[in-house]
Amino acid sequence: MLALLLIGPVMYSQKNVDQLFKEFSKEKGVTHVGIGKIVMSFASMFTDVMGVDGVEVFSFEECSQQVKERLNKEIASMKDTRYETMVSVNEENQRTKILVKIENETIRELIVLTSGDDAALVRIKGKIKPSDIEKVINNNTKNK
Repeated sequence: MLALLLIGPVMYSQKNVDQLFKEFSKEKGVTHVGIGKIVMSFASMFTDVMGVDGVEVFSFEECSQQVKERLNKEIASMKDTRYETMVSVNEENQRTKILVKIENETIRELIVLTSGDDAALVRIKGKIKPSDIEKVINNNTKNK
């Protein structure tokens, strides 16, 4: 019984991806840009959007240091069993996590969580084939 009482607050304090996005959307200074399905459909006429239905980006450039520090802590403790961690990088003052939600061998959501000086939250929704991501990586690393 004592163990449950001690574990309860820890479990409760861990946020899932949806809670993280919702919480920080209300913060002063957060720049939020969302591109929905209609705009993505229009964009697909001019470029290959690889099955992306929507993109949501939160930038913390204009936020107070307090908000950035809280974001850093939330990213460090992020646990959401609906997502697999694809990449996790911890550098001196920056942490980046890339999470994916996969259904039937298709990426349904790709989440990028970045803390530090260039803090940002990015959510990409759609039906993305892993081979399409591999193509993008290959195309962007060949010239570098």
